[in-house]
Amino acid sequence: MNSKEIIFLIIIVLGAAGCLYFIRLDWKRYGAIYLISVISGNLLCYMFTFLDFYTFPNNILHKGFLIPYGLVSTVFPLIAMFGIRYSPVRWVWKIPFYWGIVHIGVLAEVILKQTEIFAFKPEWDLWDSYTLWWLNYLLFELLGGKMIPSHLRKPINSEAFKYGNWAWIVFHIIVITTIFLAGVYVGITVFRE
Repeated sequence: MNSKEIIFLIIIVLGAAGCLYFIRLDWKRYGAIYLISVISGNLLCYMFTFLDFYTFPNNILHKGFLIPYGLVSTVFPLIAMFGIRYSPVRWVWKIPFYWGIVHIGVLAEVILKQTEIFAFKPEWDLWDSYTLWWLNYLLFELLGGKMIPSHLRKPINSEAFKYGNWAWIVFHIIVITTIFLAGVYVGITVFRE
């Protein structure tokens, strides 16, 4: 096993452990969210790969498969369940909460794109990914609001998102850093062309 395979295996194992943590809270409700996320995530990923929007030319740990099923079946459901469990009660604070999650996800995609594992085709770009991340997690927030009762959620206190508090600081670090890195990425991409 090479270092990339070990890193991916660690990410999958940590994602699976995180999913199990949430499922143990209520295996019927969080288990249903997990299954819906696994099925929708794999179907969307498969469809976009089949349509040649992006590819996995060196699909480590999933050789012979079109998409990285292990990664999609652990990381995306983990993020969905995390969002449902911890998102603030009021939508005015849910938006910055998910904004941070989406920016981390897109950053991970950009990092993955710099390897030989993942590649965009001309029909797909980061804006498509960014939009899909938002749609996915906001839809799961709505679904989670219907399926997961309040006693199974631990929303971050809205006060934490107010100026100078810990969530405000974390959110600003994530968003400012990723926007800066996006500018660097665009500059490098334009310079290469």
